[in-house]
Formats: sequence, C-alpha cells, structure tokens
Amino acid sequence: MKHQGTVALFQYWDRLRQGRPAPQRTQIEPAAIKAQLADTFILEQDLRGEAVFRLAGTRLCATLGRELKGFSFASLWAAPDQGMITSLTDAALTSNSVSVLTYDGLTRHGRKLGFELILLPLDGKGQDGRILGVATPAEKTVWLGAEPIVENRINAMRFIDPERERHFLGSRPALAVPPLVPSDSSLGAAATDGTRRIRHLVVLEGGREPE
Repeated sequence: MKHQGTVALFQYWDRLRQGRPAPQRTQIEPAAIKAQLADTFILEQDLRGEAVFRLAGTRLCATLGRELKGFSFASLWAAPDQGMITSLTDAALTSNSVSVLTYDGLTRHGRKLGFELILLPLDGKGQDGRILGVATPAEKTVWLGAEPIVENRINAMRFIDPERERHFLGSRPALAVPPLVPSDSSLGAAATDGTRRIRHLVVLEGGREPE
C-alpha cells in the first residue's frame, strides 16, 4: 500500500476486527473515516451473486461520472480484467481475503490517471457479507471529476496477509510534519547580518527609521 487513504482505511478496518478475520459490517462508522469517505465504497451481492455498489462516496461518483448505487463493480473495468475483479470480490465475500490493486482510469478523450484500491471484507454476522473499499488517485488533477473515467485497467494486484501487513506498516519511519504555528526553535536566532530564518524563508530586518 502506497497511498495514505489506502493505509488509513486498512488500519481502521484492522483495529475494528480485533484479530478476527473481518469486522462486523455494523461496526463501520462513517465519522471515523471522514477523511477517506468521499472515495470510499461498500459492495454487496445482488440476487445474481454479483458484487454491486451499496454505497459510494461523492468524489468517487464524480470521478466515474454517475451515481454508483446498484451498479455492477466488475462492469467498471476493461473486459479482460472483469474476470479478475469478480475473483477478487468473490474471495473477499467467501474467504475474507484482502486485496490491493493499482490501476489506470481512462477518460473518453484519452486522459489517464493512476489509482490504488483496496478490498476489505465485512462480516454480515449470519447475513450476507459486504466489502469495504477505497479508490485513491495517485495525484490531484484539475480535470478529475469534470472529465469522467469511463474504463479502468489493472496494472498489478496482490493479496494481503493482514497480520504481516500490520507489522510492516508499523515499521515504517514516521514522517516529520512541521507544526502549524512556528516554535521558537523554528524561528531561529538572528544572524549577525540582521537576518532571521523561518524554516525555508529568510527575514530581512528593515523598514524606515523614525525621523
């Protein structure tokens, strides 16, 4: 997993399951994943056994240019990839398998954008299970949402062992995040030439002296 949205949703799902194969679907709280909610979706099986959208975030719907509720998940993909997508959703629903895939979304006018997607099983507690997922774009573009994605093509996929993935993510080095308000140390001491440094900026002491 490379993207923050994918990692954040996996970690939330992993905390909820508490060592079980999957958390219960009733445990999902939208407020707890509000940062990912616009790109998040939930799949369920219809009467034909096909994975369809039960819910989809507003940004994901805008990305694909349609309301996705009730829409077939596999049909969003290029014909050669639809069998693989069906296998992945079936594995999540029947075997609690977790999978991650990277893919390219293509527009009708030939634009292309990379995405990362994760499929996380949800236990139905005696009823039909569901799948929680998120589709995270690799970068922000001005056209995404205005020019809809009409076809998705898989680049790579892999199944994940949640236990091993948790330890792997836990071993990643923490990223240094600068404070919102500069501290005294970030302001720095005044240099001998009358300048001060604030992070990457140099402040020149100046102004008119009183007459």
